[in-house]
Formats: sequence, structure tokens, C-alpha cells
Amino acid sequence: MTKNTIKLLDVIALTVDLHEYNLYRGQVGTVVELLAGGAAFEVEFSDACGGLCLRNGRTYESVGLRPEKIMVLHFEPASPDSVPEMVTV
Repeated sequence: MTKNTIKLLDVIALTVDLHEYNLYRGQVGTVVELLAGGAAFEVEFSDACGGLCLRNGRTYESVGLRPEKIMVLHFEPASPDSVPEMVTV
């Protein structure tokens, strides 16, 4: 895993289950607001599917989360300059 900064509109996945919100590890959301100067993030989970299905893209949950509960998803190859970093929880 590479160290990176979480930014507005990043696509993320949960790294933990959040039973109180009916959200589970692996669910995908979007960072919609930076909270506490970037120490936490408002993440929106919606039923959008890229226009490939009949869902309406409605938000079903919006939760404030700390960075240790999420990981940024990357859709491009990692830079060859990236140095892997071991992260433990």
C-alpha cells in the first residue's frame, strides 16, 4: 500500500464493517467533504452504477469517517516511483 492523501471526490472502499450504518468492508463510496482539516471525511454511499443499470444514483448513506477506516481506490497503474508501505491496524 502506498501512502497517499485522501482528496475531495476520491473513490474509496471501507476497510471495516460499520454495522450501525448497515455498511460493510469493501463497500465503495465517494469523499464529498473534508472534515476537521482533513482529519476525517464525509463519505457518500449511493446506488449509482455508471448508467449501466436502472438505479437512480440515490444516496443511501452519508457518514463521517476517519482515514484508517477507508482506502482510496486507484484506477490507473501505480507509479514506478511508489514505495510500498506496510500498514497495520
